[in-house]
Amino acid sequence: MAGTTDQRIPKQRSEASFKDFKPAYNALQATAEANRCLYCEDAPCITACPTGINIPEFIRKISTENVRGSAKTIFDSNILGMSCARVCPVEVLCVGACVFNHMERPPIQIGKLQRYSTDKAYDEGWQFYEAGPDTGKSVALVGGGPASLACAHELRRLGHACTIYDKREVLGGLNTYGVAPYKMKSDRADEEVEWLLGIGGIELQKSTTVGYEGDGCDITWAELEAKYDAVFIGIGLGDDRFLDVPGGDLDGVHGGVDFIECMKLGHVDLSQFESATVIGGGNTALDCVRALKGLNIPNVTMIYRGSEARMSGYQHEWKAAKVEGAQAVWHAQPIAYLGEEGKVQSVHCARLGADKKPVPDADFTVPAQLVLLAIGQGKLGELVGGLEGVETEWGVVKVDADQATGRKGYWAGGDCANGGKEVVNAVAEGRDAARAIDTYLKGE
Repeated sequence: MAGTTDQRIPKQRSEASFKDFKPAYNALQATAEANRCLYCEDAPCITACPTGINIPEFIRKISTENVRGSAKTIFDSNILGMSCARVCPVEVLCVGACVFNHMERPPIQIGKLQRYSTDKAYDEGWQFYEAGPDTGKSVALVGGGPASLACAHELRRLGHACTIYDKREVLGGLNTYGVAPYKMKSDRADEEVEWLLGIGGIELQKSTTVGYEGDGCDITWAELEAKYDAVFIGIGLGDDRFLDVPGGDLDGVHGGVDFIECMKLGHVDLSQFESATVIGGGNTALDCVRALKGLNIPNVTMIYRGSEARMSGYQHEWKAAKVEGAQAVWHAQPIAYLGEEGKVQSVHCARLGADKKPVPDADFTVPAQLVLLAIGQGKLGELVGGLEGVETEWGVVKVDADQATGRKGYWAGGDCANGGKEVVNAVAEGRDAARAIDTYLKGE
């Protein structure tokens, strides 16, 4: 199954040095944990899962040694269940909703159990699905991330022809390029794409850009409309955002998402760095902090304009970062990067008061030979803003409950439509869009 993977993703990658933050269960551990589950009839864990996996059912099947059935139960709702088992913030989703949390007992480790079943499916080469009878209809999917992949797989099960257009050579979106390596590595994400494509009939147009006539794209939206019966937009988010402060051009100031990609797909040499800072307080910032610590930078400091209690990043991730030795400066904002001989050396910060305004005469500096900006990514709504009926708000594509845009025949899902949520949200949106597209193509 990994036949082409080694040819496309380099073996020598910095991410390879990371171990799993949540090691996999063996068969004995999985069975013991599965037998702890109460198999709640009105299980709150199902409601907490954006894809609505029947969690008690797949866990019960593990307890009866029906791992194949367990895996199928997962994939029936979430075809990217393998990656979601690794990258989902289960602490605030299914595990966070487990009834044991209210009984002073450890919650069921649903993510680890899901990983056990789905990994077994991959290792054994189990394929559960085949393409449906050909309907004669076709759909173009723009973007090769989780939303488009889930949408395409569902559409093939329903018998529609699918073509995925992606500007990159390797599909998978942030699962491949942007997930912290202690959660999942790029080659495993690539294997998931290959497994998913095993349904057959999903055509790929890689290294291909979609846009408007005259902008240098490989194919235009108008050409897609003429060639296909429907279009799904799953283009994700844009590039890292940067602060407009002096010193931004110094060597050593980089975007956080760009850094993670470089680390996942290549080798980064940080041996000369003693200190690094990460600007931001969201989950990307925490991924960067933990990655830097994992790459053995002694002093890693996160600078955030808000408080520890109000940070948008998950508290369980920050707790782990602190255990690993990371530090933070709260209520602070960079106002300049300072350097020597063209290389960044420190971050000049303003202390912020309760009103978020700089406190006079309270400036300070934080040593930093490397600065990563994790303050958000640009939105790609402008890429579709020229399509009549496709509305955007703050760069995010507006959709209805069925993921439909305001333009006939166009649907959207994933980060471009939700502003940047979890992989599992993208999967749910892609799957649901496929079902709505099916209804549309049937004229119902």
